[in-house]
Amino acid sequence: MATTMEAIVYEEFGGPEVLRHETGAAVPEPGPGEVRVKVAAVGVNPVDWKRRYGWVEAFYPTTFPAVPGLEFAGTVDALGEGVTDLAVGDEVLGWTKTGAYAEYAIAGTVAPKPRGLSWEAAASLPVAGETAQRVLDLIGVRAGETLFLHGAAGVVGSVAVQLAVAAGITVVGSASESNHAYLRELGAIPVAYGEGLAERVAAAAPGGVDAVFDAAGHGVLPVAIELLGGEGTADKGRIATIAATDAAEYGITFSGVTGAPDAVRAALTAQARQAVEGTLAVRLAETLPLKEAARAQELSESGHVRGKLILVP
Repeated sequence: MATTMEAIVYEEFGGPEVLRHETGAAVPEPGPGEVRVKVAAVGVNPVDWKRRYGWVEAFYPTTFPAVPGLEFAGTVDALGEGVTDLAVGDEVLGWTKTGAYAEYAIAGTVAPKPRGLSWEAAASLPVAGETAQRVLDLIGVRAGETLFLHGAAGVVGSVAVQLAVAAGITVVGSASESNHAYLRELGAIPVAYGEGLAERVAAAAPGGVDAVFDAAGHGVLPVAIELLGGEGTADKGRIATIAATDAAEYGITFSGVTGAPDAVRAALTAQARQAVEGTLAVRLAETLPLKEAARAQELSESGHVRGKLILVP
């Protein structure tokens, strides 16, 4: 077993230039109750570059030197003391404790990767699937209700659309017009971004909106409040955001922390099964080698990528 590995490391907050590609990083050793995985694919998420800037320390405190990345798909290659529910050679997907932008990582919460699900598709699921389900549960939207999903064509948004539609929820989703056909394919009613958004959503949902999921930010929270009856009337417990850092100013929940491990594992297991069955899909944008992590984060930050960016060690 090698003692060094390829990894992306940063030692200070800043732009993409702080990311350093190393080939001699130390391979982590699993402690009691832990497993090490050989990473096959890594999902790139907006939280990766937000952490790099130091913007989300309240949710994800950083210890330097740091390896970016939350989600991965790979193969268990070493077991810590006391691990009995996994075996060397098991193919898994989930979250890492030590950073996913690396050849090897210590796994956090994981689920089995079904045969027939590609490494890239598997690595695209954990963050988007967990986030989408967590927020849908948080705002309590259920069958027969109408959800407004802002940023519906993004990775988290598109997974949330699929989960909501499958649960019998009507989804009105905002996106750029070039993504409207895609949203219709997923079962949502598309509306355009920009001035007059509240009016367009109201026209698309003449019976009213019951809950709002903001996956994009860009000042939409006043619109969300208006759609639910206006300030003083709206039930703000039925609005949540994963993108608007000023949520507290509006009395709205910013949801940024994963749920209980057992529930997260169960949901991810179910979503991976749906993915291999073809009933849940994440649009893949591009696969890049790990050494191009800085470019991948720049692409993610630009906001113009359609689908998931994947890194491969």
